[in-house]
Amino acid sequence: MTATPNSKAAATASPHRVLQPIGWEQPVGYANGIAARGRTIFVGGQIGWNERCQFETDDFVDQVRQTLLNIVAVLKSGGAVPHHITSMTWYFIDKKEYVENLGAIGQAYREIIGRHFPAMAAMQVLALVEDRARIEIQATAVVPE
Repeated sequence: MTATPNSKAAATASPHRVLQPIGWEQPVGYANGIAARGRTIFVGGQIGWNERCQFETDDFVDQVRQTLLNIVAVLKSGGAVPHHITSMTWYFIDKKEYVENLGAIGQAYREIIGRHFPAMAAMQVLALVEDRARIEIQATAVVPE
Protein backbone atom coordinates (compact mmCIF):
# COMPACT_ATOMS: atom_id res chain seq x y z
CA MET A 1 0.00 0.00 0.00
CA THR A 2 1.35 3.42 -0.88
CA ALA A 3 0.67 6.28 1.50
CA THR A 4 1.41 9.98 1.35
CA PRO A 5 1.95 11.39 4.87
CA ASN A 6 0.99 14.85 3.67
CA SER A 7 0.78 16.81 0.46
CA LYS A 8 4.30 18.24 0.93
CA ALA A 9 6.03 14.90 1.50
CA ALA A 10 6.98 12.29 -1.05
CA ALA A 11 4.93 9.10 -1.25
CA THR A 12 5.99 6.52 1.32
CA ALA A 13 5.11 2.83 1.39
CA SER A 14 3.06 1.95 4.45
CA PRO A 15 5.02 -0.15 6.94
CA HIS A 16 1.81 -2.03 7.79
CA ARG A 17 -0.24 -4.68 6.03
CA VAL A 18 -3.86 -3.98 5.13
CA LEU A 19 -6.18 -6.86 6.01
CA GLN A 20 -8.85 -7.35 3.37
CA PRO A 21 -10.83 -10.62 3.49
CA ILE A 22 -11.16 -12.37 0.13
CA GLY A 23 -14.46 -11.64 -1.55
CA TRP A 24 -15.25 -8.53 0.51
CA GLU A 25 -15.99 -5.21 -1.18
CA GLN A 26 -13.02 -2.82 -1.01
CA PRO A 27 -13.78 -0.14 1.60
CA VAL A 28 -13.53 3.53 0.62
CA GLY A 29 -11.58 5.81 2.93
CA TYR A 30 -10.62 3.21 5.53
CA ALA A 31 -9.28 -0.34 5.95
CA ASN A 32 -11.15 -3.29 7.44
CA GLY A 33 -8.02 -4.16 9.38
CA ILE A 34 -4.29 -3.47 9.70
CA ALA A 35 -1.50 -5.80 10.80
CA ALA A 36 1.48 -4.00 12.36
CA ARG A 37 4.57 -4.67 14.43
CA GLY A 38 6.61 -2.15 16.40
CA ARG A 39 6.36 0.58 19.03
CA THR A 40 2.75 1.58 19.71
CA ILE A 41 1.67 5.19 20.19
CA PHE A 42 -1.77 5.85 21.62
CA VAL A 43 -3.15 9.30 20.77
CA GLY A 44 -5.82 10.39 23.22
CA GLY A 45 -8.98 11.95 21.88
CA GLN A 46 -8.10 15.16 20.07
CA ILE A 47 -10.58 17.93 19.36
CA GLY A 48 -10.64 21.00 17.14
CA TRP A 49 -8.89 23.47 19.37
CA ASN A 50 -5.39 24.86 19.01
CA GLU A 51 -2.27 24.21 21.11
CA ARG A 52 -3.52 26.74 23.70
CA CYS A 53 -6.77 24.77 24.16
CA GLN A 54 -8.73 27.54 22.43
CA PHE A 55 -11.27 27.09 19.66
CA GLU A 56 -10.69 29.32 16.64
CA THR A 57 -13.89 28.22 14.86
CA ASP A 58 -17.19 26.43 15.32
CA ASP A 59 -17.18 25.26 11.68
CA PHE A 60 -17.30 21.45 11.56
CA VAL A 61 -14.80 20.93 8.71
CA ASP A 62 -12.37 23.46 10.18
CA GLN A 63 -12.55 21.63 13.51
CA VAL A 64 -11.87 18.32 11.72
CA ARG A 65 -8.84 19.92 10.07
CA GLN A 66 -7.50 21.21 13.41
CA THR A 67 -8.18 17.86 15.08
CA LEU A 68 -6.15 16.06 12.41
CA LEU A 69 -3.32 18.60 12.78
CA ASN A 70 -3.38 17.96 16.53
CA ILE A 71 -3.07 14.20 15.93
CA VAL A 72 -0.08 14.76 13.64
CA ALA A 73 1.56 16.97 16.30
CA VAL A 74 1.15 14.27 18.96
CA LEU A 75 2.51 11.63 16.58
CA LYS A 76 5.52 13.82 15.78
CA SER A 77 6.28 14.24 19.48
CA GLY A 78 6.49 10.43 19.66
CA GLY A 79 8.66 10.04 16.57
CA ALA A 80 5.81 8.93 14.33
CA VAL A 81 4.21 10.21 11.13
CA PRO A 82 0.69 9.85 9.72
CA HIS A 83 1.40 6.67 7.74
CA HIS A 84 2.15 4.92 11.06
CA ILE A 85 -1.53 5.30 12.08
CA THR A 86 -3.19 1.89 12.34
CA SER A 87 -6.58 2.85 13.78
CA MET A 88 -8.79 5.90 14.23
CA THR A 89 -12.09 6.35 16.05
CA TRP A 90 -14.12 9.42 15.14
CA TYR A 91 -16.79 10.80 17.49
CA PHE A 92 -19.09 13.57 16.29
CA ILE A 93 -22.25 15.10 17.70
CA ASP A 94 -24.20 15.40 14.46
CA LYS A 95 -24.26 12.52 11.96
CA LYS A 96 -26.05 14.64 9.36
CA GLU A 97 -23.35 17.32 9.57
CA TYR A 98 -20.67 14.63 9.19
CA VAL A 99 -22.32 12.97 6.17
CA GLU A 100 -23.09 16.28 4.45
CA ASN A 101 -19.42 17.28 4.72
CA LEU A 102 -17.74 14.02 3.68
CA GLY A 103 -16.17 15.58 0.59
CA ALA A 104 -14.57 18.45 2.49
CA ILE A 105 -13.59 16.12 5.35
CA GLY A 106 -11.92 13.78 2.86
CA GLN A 107 -10.03 16.68 1.29
CA ALA A 108 -8.77 17.88 4.68
CA TYR A 109 -7.85 14.31 5.64
CA ARG A 110 -5.82 13.76 2.46
CA GLU A 111 -4.04 17.12 2.85
CA ILE A 112 -3.01 16.35 6.44
CA ILE A 113 -2.84 12.56 6.75
CA GLY A 114 -2.33 11.71 3.08
CA ARG A 115 -3.73 8.80 1.13
CA HIS A 116 -3.28 6.48 4.10
CA PHE A 117 -6.45 4.84 5.30
CA PRO A 118 -6.19 2.86 8.56
CA ALA A 119 -8.90 0.84 10.26
CA MET A 120 -11.59 3.33 11.28
CA ALA A 121 -14.83 3.62 13.16
CA ALA A 122 -17.09 6.67 13.21
CA MET A 123 -20.06 7.31 15.45
CA GLN A 124 -22.45 9.95 16.61
CA VAL A 125 -22.40 10.65 20.32
CA LEU A 126 -24.77 12.66 22.46
CA ALA A 127 -22.12 15.20 23.46
CA LEU A 128 -18.38 15.73 23.83
CA VAL A 129 -16.78 16.95 27.06
CA GLU A 130 -15.85 20.35 25.60
CA ASP A 131 -19.06 22.17 24.72
CA ARG A 132 -17.71 23.82 21.54
CA ALA A 133 -16.17 20.60 20.20
CA ARG A 134 -17.95 19.22 17.12
CA ILE A 135 -15.54 16.28 16.57
CA GLU A 136 -13.13 14.15 18.60
CA ILE A 137 -10.72 11.64 17.10
CA GLN A 138 -8.67 9.02 18.90
CA ALA A 139 -5.81 7.31 17.05
CA THR A 140 -3.34 4.47 17.46
CA ALA A 141 -0.06 4.31 15.53
CA VAL A 142 2.67 1.69 15.28
CA VAL A 143 6.22 2.76 14.49
CA PRO A 144 8.01 -0.19 12.84
CA GLU A 145 10.83 -1.92 14.73
